[in-house]
Amino acid sequence: MQTIHYKNAVVKGELQVPGDKSISHRAVMLGSIAEGKTSITGFLNGEDCLRTIDIFEQLGVTIETEGTNVEIESPGILNWTKPTEELYAGNSGTTARLMLGILAGAPVEATMSGDASLSSRPMDRVTIPLRKMGASIEEKSDADLLPLTIKGTKLNGITYKSPVASAQVKSAILFAGLQAEGKTSVHEDTVSRDHTEQMLRYFGANVQTDDTVASIQQGEMLTGRKVHVPGDISSAAFFMVAAGLVPGSSLTLTNVGLNPTRTGIIDVLKRMGLGVDVTDATTENGEPVGTIQLTHRPLQGVEIAGELIPRLIDELPIIALLATQAKGKTIIKDAAELRVKETDRIAAVTNELTKIGANIEATPDGMVIHGLTPLKGGTMDSYGDHRLGMMAGIASLITSDPITIEGAACIDISYPSFFKDLETVTKKSL
Repeated sequence: MQTIHYKNAVVKGELQVPGDKSISHRAVMLGSIAEGKTSITGFLNGEDCLRTIDIFEQLGVTIETEGTNVEIESPGILNWTKPTEELYAGNSGTTARLMLGILAGAPVEATMSGDASLSSRPMDRVTIPLRKMGASIEEKSDADLLPLTIKGTKLNGITYKSPVASAQVKSAILFAGLQAEGKTSVHEDTVSRDHTEQMLRYFGANVQTDDTVASIQQGEMLTGRKVHVPGDISSAAFFMVAAGLVPGSSLTLTNVGLNPTRTGIIDVLKRMGLGVDVTDATTENGEPVGTIQLTHRPLQGVEIAGELIPRLIDELPIIALLATQAKGKTIIKDAAELRVKETDRIAAVTNELTKIGANIEATPDGMVIHGLTPLKGGTMDSYGDHRLGMMAGIASLITSDPITIEGAACIDISYPSFFKDLETVTKKSL
């Protein structure tokens, strides 16, 4: 539990947020699949990504970490060793689902497990296509919940129409396709984030993309590479919103990943009226990177729906907070995926923002937020969900009284230095 308040403060200065969680996961995964040495800089030392490292060490991969630098020495996926214990993913859905795809064609047998929250989250969206490829996956329940035992076997490529636009589903299938005979293709209605395709291609895999279709063909063994992980735009989003909430704020965020499948937050903030400028654009290991400059301006409610949703699914809780301070009504729809995240984020966001005075309604696939509502202080529950914990922290910038966050330790999952960074950019107004 943590109590904070930043009344009469503005958000100013320059900040570099920690490394991208999605890219950190995938850099370790590809570095462990590939033969030889992989060097990673900018790695996110959050709990989720450390779980991924632990799992590959159990498979016989040598991994050394020093701060945000990671050195991987791998014998390659064909020479992994059978783990002696369950592979524990903790709260990390990315780790669990992507590992199911990786292990499906690996020459080992292993059991994937997770904490209570992850063990209640659906895995059938991954196990169904993997079984179509020939994967051997045994479950203890009828619902394909963790723990699941995977025995690596011969796989065949498939063409799969994903019922949800999910990078985790697509990535699990593409990782399995790396070891499958023939071509494996994943079709989505809307393109989900494409970090896996970018990283596979960077490590030498035969990956093709065509609009909403991603395909891979089995090829030569991948070889280790040098990877720089940019700042996580999902972490940056909390400070982008902070600048939008507090009049007089002006903030610069450096070295932020700008992958177009992730920049929906920028599009929405611009539509709402916040001053957003992107500069210093460059590309590193296939990923766009740049600087984001934020300037507070009066905000207007908007509708967020359709193809935009996969590009900002993780930012919707903090956008909901921002919408409480926008003129008019903000409508979020087509986001039923929020109900199967670390918690039911639609219900949780609605409950917690209502506690502090927001006028917000839950819908089956989103929320309706009525804006320009003053917020009071109080106790907000994180539900063990890092993004809800950080949402509560940012809310303390504009509440009339302090915010007490229950379960604030969960923020370490993706942003261990969150409170330190928040303190750094909050300046007392004159």
